[in-house]
Amino acid sequence: MARALDSDLFHSFLKSKVTVVAATGTAILFLLAFLAPWIAPHDPFDLASISIMDARVPPVWMEYADPRFLLGTDDQGRDMLSGIFYGMRISLIVGFCSVVVAAFIGISLGLVAGYMGGRVDAIIMRIADVQLTFPAILIALLIDGVAHGIFGAIDREVFAFYILIVSLALSFWVQYARTVRGSTMVEKNKEYVQAARVIGIPSVIIMVRHILPNVTGPVLVIATINLALAIVTEATLSFLGVGMPPTQPSLGTLIAIGNDFLYSGEWWIAIFPGLALALLVLNVNLLGDWLRDALNPKLR
Repeated sequence: MARALDSDLFHSFLKSKVTVVAATGTAILFLLAFLAPWIAPHDPFDLASISIMDARVPPVWMEYADPRFLLGTDDQGRDMLSGIFYGMRISLIVGFCSVVVAAFIGISLGLVAGYMGGRVDAIIMRIADVQLTFPAILIALLIDGVAHGIFGAIDREVFAFYILIVSLALSFWVQYARTVRGSTMVEKNKEYVQAARVIGIPSVIIMVRHILPNVTGPVLVIATINLALAIVTEATLSFLGVGMPPTQPSLGTLIAIGNDFLYSGEWWIAIFPGLALALLVLNVNLLGDWLRDALNPKLR
């Protein structure tokens, strides 16, 4: 801990007021999301506690408000504040899991392509080139359509969480693979790798134990920025109706529900989840920008 507090990275963090504010905001949003079962005023998933008579109640500062619902309710009578906490929790879990899976796939393929070279490198990079010709949304929609055909409409709701993670992971692995491949091609020609080869260390151990720790800097930056991108993509898919179901709403699902009532006077159903999504993505992006600059020796 003492070494971390005395590091250049920590001093760079303290020097940037914007980064400190962004980190504080991110920490608060993360705590609100993951402590939702304990701090949320209501449970939006508990059907026994939800009454349709409480539907479309405005926020407390408006006329005909109910003090039980600080930010009002949606069309099903669910508390908007609690729905945002739980929805942000789902969005963050989907984003984290998809980034971890995408990083694992991309790093593995990037290490193999950069270290092995030749035909293996050519095959992996051609697959990556083909992947880049399709937007992430289209790939996710394609995977969702295949899952819909395999599992059906009912089973798809059960597996919607896992389908989203796989869809997003298969959309974002290319960035990790290309970055790690380039760094690996540089590292494999250095003396410590040549020495490991001479003494007979297997290639897999060289890649994992010797090369991988030296290529993690750019990967951390990509993962931080991709987290925000994954959250936005998940919200977009949920808004289009192919993400999380209304029974397990993420922020995108809440925005999609509120969009139907945006022009009928119940603006809070869409605006508040939209603001929560914007704040979350903005804070994570600011942290990613700082991390990119802090880990780049040329910008110090």
